[in-house]
Amino acid sequence: MQDALSLSPVAVVTTTVATQAQADHLAQGAVTGLLAACGQVEPITSHYVWQAQLEQSAEWRVVLKTLPQAVAPLWAWLQAHHPYEVPQLLLRTEYADSAYAAWVAAQVHLQLQLPDGAG
Repeated sequence: MQDALSLSPVAVVTTTVATQAQADHLAQGAVTGLLAACGQVEPITSHYVWQAQLEQSAEWRVVLKTLPQAVAPLWAWLQAHHPYEVPQLLLRTEYADSAYAAWVAAQVHLQLQLPDGAG
């Protein structure tokens, strides 16, 4: 019989952009910047009201997997690099198999920021 499930938290940050090139830029930048272990890009259709007009747009969803403690730097990076005036940035915590969560942890590297004058 299988042992009890061994699950660990993984943070999932989601955003949308207008083009595949923008989506690839965000996904690749977050991964190469060691802020996310994985970035997935997929085409979607969004329906929303913007400036009092009903809109329907082809967009690209970017789903980034990271450590819960890496969300703040990833979020700040996304805000600085996102092309939208008001970007959709969503956060949820998922529980993953411990082996996958360990892989995520091995890919994400947090920069320790010391106070001014320290170190």
